[in-house]
Amino acid sequence: MKLEFIKFYKFILPVIALFSGLSIGGYVNMLIIKFGGIILPIGDGVDSSNLEHLKEIMPTLEIQYFITPFLAHAIGTLIGAMIALWFSNRSVVLAYVVGVFFLIGGSTMVYILPESPLWFDVFDLTLAYIPMAWVATKIIKK
Repeated sequence: MKLEFIKFYKFILPVIALFSGLSIGGYVNMLIIKFGGIILPIGDGVDSSNLEHLKEIMPTLEIQYFITPFLAHAIGTLIGAMIALWFSNRSVVLAYVVGVFFLIGGSTMVYILPESPLWFDVFDLTLAYIPMAWVATKIIKK
């Protein structure tokens, strides 16, 4: 009976770690986006949660309006990967799995919102996801 519990525990712990990392990282991402829009509003009458509004105004946005999304993606991934590492007893693979999931989400947004500048898409996709999972492994291993 005890051996079966240990096998179950070794299976369920990574699942809980991954789910926790993805959930908490996603929540952090959403909070930063929400509060970033309050701190640096795009403009009067613009609903940044509405994709149609974003598609219309995206070509006119200045660089400072891309700081919040980048920070949300990077910090959300970093926190999510750190949580997955912590819950899984430092499984580096799970940190990178979190990074890949967030990268898939970021790539999906590039597809959904093609009006965003190419420089931001490249910057965001190359620096906000997998590198932040790597940073998480370095922070947690210390």
